[in-house]
Amino acid sequence: MIGNFKVEDILVKNCNVLVTMNKDREELRDVDIHLSNGSIKKIGSNLKNTDDLKVIDGSQSIVTPGLINTHDHLFQSLTKAVPGVQNVSLFEWLKGLYPVWGKMNPQQIFTATQLGLSELAMSGCTFSADHMYIFKNGTKLDDTILAAGEVGVRFYPTRGAMSVGASKGGLPPDNLIESEETILSDMERVVNKFNQTHEGALVNVGLAPCSPFSVSKNLMIETAKLARKLGARLHTHLAENEDDLRFSMEKYGCTPGEYIQDLEWVGPDVWHAHCVKLSDKEIEIFKKTSTGVAHCPCSNCRLSSGIAPVSKLLKAGVHVGLGVDGAASSDSTHLLNEARQTMLLQRLTKEGASFSARNALEIATIGGAQVLGRRDVGSIEIGKRADIAMWSLNKIPFAGAWDPVASLIFTGPHYVEKLIVEGSLVIDDGNLLTIDLPKLIRKAKLAIEQLMD
Repeated sequence: MIGNFKVEDILVKNCNVLVTMNKDREELRDVDIHLSNGSIKKIGSNLKNTDDLKVIDGSQSIVTPGLINTHDHLFQSLTKAVPGVQNVSLFEWLKGLYPVWGKMNPQQIFTATQLGLSELAMSGCTFSADHMYIFKNGTKLDDTILAAGEVGVRFYPTRGAMSVGASKGGLPPDNLIESEETILSDMERVVNKFNQTHEGALVNVGLAPCSPFSVSKNLMIETAKLARKLGARLHTHLAENEDDLRFSMEKYGCTPGEYIQDLEWVGPDVWHAHCVKLSDKEIEIFKKTSTGVAHCPCSNCRLSSGIAPVSKLLKAGVHVGLGVDGAASSDSTHLLNEARQTMLLQRLTKEGASFSARNALEIATIGGAQVLGRRDVGSIEIGKRADIAMWSLNKIPFAGAWDPVASLIFTGPHYVEKLIVEGSLVIDDGNLLTIDLPKLIRKAKLAIEQLMD
């Protein structure tokens, strides 16, 4: 069961276009999909219907794998378009918002998480990572996990942390840091309590010291040791902008990529967010170590960080997934729009002049699964989990479009018509079934009033 809904046996009939994202990247016409016990059982034409199947008409739909969000800060969903930090770069933006985030309590974190995940779901997302790194006023990672369970999407929270405050050369104010002993102890607690390792897992938990400018070298090293002892994955921000690069050179005498290599923060169990300022040498490090990247194009634009070398990374064979980043810097947690922004920005680079709509859709689906280390999601294939997004062709953005698959990226904005997670219908006819949205919006408005006070 996901949220309040039971997993069903579903037959999606006569899909207009089925974008499989399988090894051959097949796009199939007029086919059926049988979903049973949370997985994809059959794909083919004229599949047999029985009385126990819920039948969904796909004849006017593009069907894609559920989109996957590899980087977010869901607590920021209550701090969109905050005055005073709308036109500044990363470090000043953070300094302006730290005091607001430090006021948030467990109820506000719960509301913010549900708000962000609901918006993501409506944009076609079935699986979202999250990076929470401020724990004040009794808040715990548990608050976000409980909130996600009610929304009904797969969730990959990471236990973040900040341990070096302004008085010791870090960026965050001292009142937001935690002791490293507390951080490591709670990291072990949440992994042992929540991390699922079986196929079809609805919750994975990773460990994620916030950034090289807010934690110590010791915490990075000890977190990596703990993660590998527990079998958890590692995540952090890296090489986000020129200030980030300058900090690393001045503090550590090397580039961010070289620094994390020295700390053994590379490998198939690690993914880094942003990576806007990676050099060719650092890209080679990522390639050789199978380290993943979460690309967050709208946030990178909003904070004037630059254009990440996504095309270079992909050509080198590095796994790249898509991320909306926090709503305080992206201001819209619409994952499909991030795919469109990726395509447009890459076409401004020398290596990415021919970056296609299908390239963008690929990193939003199977690319994200690879980055998060999940082989059971990201594509529509027999045996994979039943995570599916259905987009109605009877909407105005598709009117006049010749290539329906490419138009998912070129046109828009698009909102999903139906969303299925682990065989459970989470969105039907564009309506979220798991959450009372008007009630959630009222709670969000009240929380904002409290934070502004």
